[in-house]
Amino acid sequence: MKKYIIKRLISIIPMLLGISIISFGVIHLAPGSPVDSTTTLNPKVSFEAREKLIIQYGLDKPLHVQYLNWLRKLVTFDFGRSYSDGQKVINKIAVCIPITFLINILSISFMLLIAIPIGVTSAVKEGSFYDRFMTVFVFVGFAVPGFWLALMLMSFFGITLGWLPVQGITSLNFDNLSVCNKFFDIGKHLILPVFVSSIGSLAAMSRYMRSSMLEVLHKDYIKTARAKGLSESKVVYKHALKNAILPIITILGLSVPGLIGGSVIIESIFGIPGMGRLFFESVMGRDYPVIMAILVIGALLTLLGNILADISYSLADPRIRYEK
Repeated sequence: MKKYIIKRLISIIPMLLGISIISFGVIHLAPGSPVDSTTTLNPKVSFEAREKLIIQYGLDKPLHVQYLNWLRKLVTFDFGRSYSDGQKVINKIAVCIPITFLINILSISFMLLIAIPIGVTSAVKEGSFYDRFMTVFVFVGFAVPGFWLALMLMSFFGITLGWLPVQGITSLNFDNLSVCNKFFDIGKHLILPVFVSSIGSLAAMSRYMRSSMLEVLHKDYIKTARAKGLSESKVVYKHALKNAILPIITILGLSVPGLIGGSVIIESIFGIPGMGRLFFESVMGRDYPVIMAILVIGALLTLLGNILADISYSLADPRIRYEK
């Protein structure tokens, strides 16, 4: 297992290199330029000032030279400086990424706590009223657009009832609150984003869990376990669930990059200063250093997620080994 993990970690390097080359080329092929937002819409900016900005950003050099300069900085963990405000990219990401990770970790935890029991129970009670009701319920949840649900919940719980805040991650008087009240204040701000972020994935995950559980429950070893007189709870949760969980591990591994990409809509609607919102604003402003940094982090999370999924396979199913 150790050799397998080391090989997979080493293989990340050429993959990241290839992804960075493609990403760098694509963002430079997109219409627009980083200097457009500050020069084109400002009639007072002269042509000479525009050219100075292009030279300052290094955009006058050939594309391959720009990439090599960027790669040289990346080796030293220097993502450069943002074109929009001149701050170091690594500092901007360090502020935003904990918020995004917190929201998505809570969303994944909430999703698993709800989706797995729904899927398992629906499989065990196949064809019952509960199964049919949950099938309709989860498909409605899957079909509802996230942005529409967010707006409806903001209108009802935030404006009509006034129970929950609808913008930001903290209140205006956050600095004056006690430690306990600060904790509850952040929790109130996270309720709606976490719920909206998890509802769509919850519906899909419960269907995957139900399908996988139904397949396992019809296996011969499950019939043998029941024939031996084991209780239904042991058959379901000790023998069947452990094998039915493998597809869920695959989905979770592939959902790791969604910690960034999937947060764009949620963070934009709720005004949360996370990685998703930062990525959206950087794309609109053609802030190449920030875009490349977020894309590289997303690619790294994707590759690490695949490795973690493979390791989790062997932990869930002892028959899976990677020594060879």
